[in-house]
Amino acid sequence: MNSKLLASIREWGWTLFALVAISFFLFQPFKIPSGSMTPTLVVGDFLIVNKYCYGYSNDSFRIGTFTFPLPKIHGRLFARGLPQRGDIVVFRNKRDRDHNYVKRIIGMPGDKIQVIDGVVNINGTPVELKYDGEHSIIDEDGEYVISKKYIETLPNGYQHVIIKRDEFGKGGLDNVGPIEVPEGHYFVMGDNRDNSQDSRVEEMVGCIPLERILGRAECIFFSSKCSLWEVFKWPFSMRFERFFTILK
Repeated sequence: MNSKLLASIREWGWTLFALVAISFFLFQPFKIPSGSMTPTLVVGDFLIVNKYCYGYSNDSFRIGTFTFPLPKIHGRLFARGLPQRGDIVVFRNKRDRDHNYVKRIIGMPGDKIQVIDGVVNINGTPVELKYDGEHSIIDEDGEYVISKKYIETLPNGYQHVIIKRDEFGKGGLDNVGPIEVPEGHYFVMGDNRDNSQDSRVEEMVGCIPLERILGRAECIFFSSKCSLWEVFKWPFSMRFERFFTILK
C-alpha cells in the first residue's frame, strides 16, 4: 500500500473520529420526524442540538441504538446549567429509548401542572394566550388543515407560538391533571397542542428525568420536504427560508 493511500486513509479516519467526537460531546444533528412541534419545527427540519449545555449523562453518549461504553453516570457531568422553562429539548422517552423526542419545557421541578379546557395552568395560574391568526398545516392524510395560532406566555416571560386545531376544551388532551412535577424532572409539551404525545400522556411519556435529556435545540441548519438522500429533488423541495433559523 503506497504512502499516499495510507495518508488519505489516515486523514479520513481522523475526520470520522472528529465527527463522532463532536456528535457525542458537543453538537449533534437531529431530524424532525413528526408535526408535534409545528409551527416552530416542521417535518424535514434538521436541528443542531447543544449537548454540553446541561452536562452529560449516560444517554448523552448514545446515537441510535449504539451506546458508548461508560460506567454509570450519576447526575450530570460538567453541567453548565439546568434546563429552563421554554427550552426546546431532545430527550429519550422511557417507553421508546431508541428514538429521540423533541418538545418544549413547560413545567419545572416542583410545579403543579393542569390543563383546563386546553389552557395550561401552572401552580394554579393559567398562562397568558393571545390570538395570532391562522396557520395551515398538512395533516397525516396529506390534506390542508387550518389551525389557530396563539402566543403563549410562560411565567418567566418566555413567549412562543402554539397552534390548536380543535376548539378549546374539545381536544383529546385538553383536560389533564393536576400533575406534580417530581424533583429532577420536567413537564414537556409540543407546540402543536392537538397533535403531540407529551407529558400529558403519563403512560407513554410523563415527566422527563433530567438524565434522559440529551440537549437543547439551538437552530435549524437544513430543511427539506424530501429525504436528505434525494439530492435530485433538493432544488424544488428545500425550504431555504428555514436554513440557520435560531430557535426560541
